[in-house]
Amino acid sequence: MSLLPRLLCLLLVCLSCSAQAERLRVVSDDWAPYVYEHNGQPQGIQYEVASEVFKRLGVQVDWEFMPWKRCLAMVEQGQVDGVLGIFQNDARKVYMVFPDEPLSEVEFVLLGKRGQHRAVKRLEDLAGLTLGTSPGYDYGAAFNQSTLFKQEPAQTHEANLGKLMLGRIDLLVTDSRVGRYLRRQMGLQQQTEQLPLLIDRQYQYLGLARKPGREQLARSFAEELRRFKQEPAYAQMIAHFEDDLEVLPGAVEQQERSTLR
Repeated sequence: MSLLPRLLCLLLVCLSCSAQAERLRVVSDDWAPYVYEHNGQPQGIQYEVASEVFKRLGVQVDWEFMPWKRCLAMVEQGQVDGVLGIFQNDARKVYMVFPDEPLSEVEFVLLGKRGQHRAVKRLEDLAGLTLGTSPGYDYGAAFNQSTLFKQEPAQTHEANLGKLMLGRIDLLVTDSRVGRYLRRQMGLQQQTEQLPLLIDRQYQYLGLARKPGREQLARSFAEELRRFKQEPAYAQMIAHFEDDLEVLPGAVEQQERSTLR
């Protein structure tokens, strides 16, 4: 073999080793049961799924938790490699790339005191009510732009539940899984209930900072995630979290939000 082919082979080997040795720094905030930190360890549905996919791709990941607004700022500034559990929008696509396969589907619903406001079937039925929301969350255009009701934000979901029990708000808006988790953590299953009205449905993704090679990583992540979703192990993982939400160790005191997911 001549010198040039040998040099090319050596270069390819070095590049391959470098790619395998790279560690990604991925951030999120606490949004149990999707992704959260307990006793210093990441947990949650999306964390378990994403970790398995990264493992299959041979990618090592360092997970960090911080306030949501800081997560987004650090991804935009290129200080971290990605963020877990994020909605896609045009503004974020400027500085992030997304796998085309979602991690989870989020359903925003209403929680209220048991037996109250059961007549709420449509958005119009919320006229005159005060609804607890989370700062900067995107609940869909119809809800966000409505003037039928008053939105009263609280920094945490458990704070919203507390305001509900004190009668300071009529209903609160949250994801259905998050609501189930918090009601059980706070012992409010019997006093509260989920209403049938679906406010909005969106998908959450892994978001990767726009850096060299991230488009390919996003494609590989999506392909492996689709394969994983076809396996019994994935169904068992999801069923485990669905069945055992009430006994998941909590970190509800850390569930603070600053901007939309």
